[in-house]
Amino acid sequence: MTTTPDDPTTALPGRPPVVDPATWQTARDELLVREKAHTREGDALAAARRRLPMVELDQAVEVVGADGPVPFLDLFQGREELMVYQHMWYDGAPHQGQCEGCTATAWHLKDAVYLNARGVSFAVLTTGRWDEVAAYVAFMGYTQPWYSVRDVDAPVGGEMGHLTCFLRDGDRVFLTYSTTGRGNEPVNGSLGLLDMTPYGRREAWEDNPEGWPEAPQAGSPVGGHGSPICWYWRSDADRNATWGPTSRPVPQWTRPGATPVKTLGRHDHHH
Repeated sequence: MTTTPDDPTTALPGRPPVVDPATWQTARDELLVREKAHTREGDALAAARRRLPMVELDQAVEVVGADGPVPFLDLFQGREELMVYQHMWYDGAPHQGQCEGCTATAWHLKDAVYLNARGVSFAVLTTGRWDEVAAYVAFMGYTQPWYSVRDVDAPVGGEMGHLTCFLRDGDRVFLTYSTTGRGNEPVNGSLGLLDMTPYGRREAWEDNPEGWPEAPQAGSPVGGHGSPICWYWRSDADRNATWGPTSRPVPQWTRPGATPVKTLGRHDHHH
């Protein structure tokens, strides 16, 4: 059966038109032209990244891990390339009070075997004290290498929330690329998948069709009107998105023994 956009038996108020398969395929093919242009531009940007100049690091830089202080060079694990995620840290906060955005990033990179197979090592760096970091890593069940970079200067330490890449040539190490903010999104494959769905990420900043459902209200202290970016990265025990006193980054509800808590550290409302 074929339908037309104004067919009252099939049209849905506040939704895109309902059409026959051939009409849909034509519209899909038109969008594909734009998608392919976007892909090619992304390839060109990646080519430009590979041509960025490099900055040499001090060979004396050390980080602290499970085996105590080690040279930053050790993070390469003998490989030529290294990618790190620099995880924000709130001193003294309970596990559930750590950054929901960094938790999401680290959770999506629990396993780097495909990077390793391509000659790229991966590690998570954070400014937390190692004893706090080790307890958190155990709580989350992470098996990737984590290190404390407290009091270490940038680009190894310093401001967190970045994806940063390094190249090794013998004992020499070079900074090649770094990004933060939405530049970190490739790690979080869930975001790319949500972008393909009918309702997208359901965030207030998105450009949606007229009549599309409003983004749910998260009751967050950030974002102003509507729902802020990634409002659903924190939830309470009932899976309601919130930054309230009993909330956690959503992966932490999957941990054994996860229960609601009475109060969180003073950093919990930081976003």
